[in-house]
Amino acid sequence: MRRVVITGLGAITPLGNTAQETWDSIQQGKCGIAPITLYDTTGRKVILAAEVKNFVPEDHLDKREARTMDRFSQFALIAAREAFADSGLDMEAEDSTRCGVIISSGIGGLATIEGEDGKGREKGYDRVSPYFIPMVITNMAAGNVAIALGFQGMCSCVVTACAGGTNAIGDAFHRIRYGMEDVILCGGSEAAITPLGMGGFTSMKALHMGTDPNRASIPFDQERSGFVMGEGAGMLMMEEYEHALKRGAKIYCEVVGYGANCDANHMTAPLEDGSGAARCMQLAIKEAEIAPDAIDYINAHGTSTPLNDKGETKAVKLALGEAAKKVMISSTKSMTGHLLGASGAIEGIITALSVKNDYVPATINYREADADCDLDIVPGEGRHTTVNYAMSNSLGFGGHNASVIFRKV
Repeated sequence: MRRVVITGLGAITPLGNTAQETWDSIQQGKCGIAPITLYDTTGRKVILAAEVKNFVPEDHLDKREARTMDRFSQFALIAAREAFADSGLDMEAEDSTRCGVIISSGIGGLATIEGEDGKGREKGYDRVSPYFIPMVITNMAAGNVAIALGFQGMCSCVVTACAGGTNAIGDAFHRIRYGMEDVILCGGSEAAITPLGMGGFTSMKALHMGTDPNRASIPFDQERSGFVMGEGAGMLMMEEYEHALKRGAKIYCEVVGYGANCDANHMTAPLEDGSGAARCMQLAIKEAEIAPDAIDYINAHGTSTPLNDKGETKAVKLALGEAAKKVMISSTKSMTGHLLGASGAIEGIITALSVKNDYVPATINYREADADCDLDIVPGEGRHTTVNYAMSNSLGFGGHNASVIFRKV
């Protein structure tokens, strides 16, 4: 089996417009949640979200790129270019057919769908933008990135709801491990803070409806009442270990285990006993060839919904057994909100940097203990401590579960 490492990171998130800015904010325990500015929330039940701040597309993209891409594709390309530059890859020295792209998005170009539907109703649907279809289809984040970077290997889009970003990392890991590519740019991108997107999640009672950003996304807290929508993108350059060594690349950490399965239970609700997610974690642990007590830190899915946090706590206990009593498990969604198909990618970056820098992020704004969520959730402040192995979990609508394990190099 070939070893797989991470050699480049890129991000644009509610906490910062680069991977480093995002990591700095994570260490500072910043909250990226604030009143929605992307549309008028007058009369709406949900007024808070975790938006990307100070984002002007033309600051990052030329005018044509900005005009012909939905916001989710813009985020993806910006983060991908950062990860590519961070990796130091020289395409003149690479076989482009051995370089791939796997990028997740849960919803795709929702803002463009809403805008062009309005135009169609007013002027007739034959008058919508000629770019409408390539702007909205979910695979175009991956397609645009592959075109920009010249990567001609596998190019795919994972659509597994909120598990997608972690599936993208895991799928890239397996393809490199089994020799199909040498380099894969993977991650996720999402931009669903729109009137229709937010309305849909509001009507199913999934979103927090309060007004205080510091009591909005509160994973594992007794008073949690729903998730907070986030947006942005996270990209990781994954590479075969010897390939990275040969070109003298810096290495953040190694990916050693991946699990993916399905609860096969309900459209939106996880298995209450956590057994599906537990099996997923066990698959990752088995592939990593480690004992459960080797895991120092888990970046939880931790959505701040009553069912998820309770079920995920049970899942960790089932998967790790006695080791669950000592593992640190925090939810960085307390800072970023929930980025849907991009959440696993952002959390993968955070988890990789936790391993690299021996730092465990906090679950911020935690206040009221819940007896059903009784693990060490690193409340309030992060910890400087050795992190040799860390796991990132993602659980999506449809029962999709994904877990990936990172190891210090």
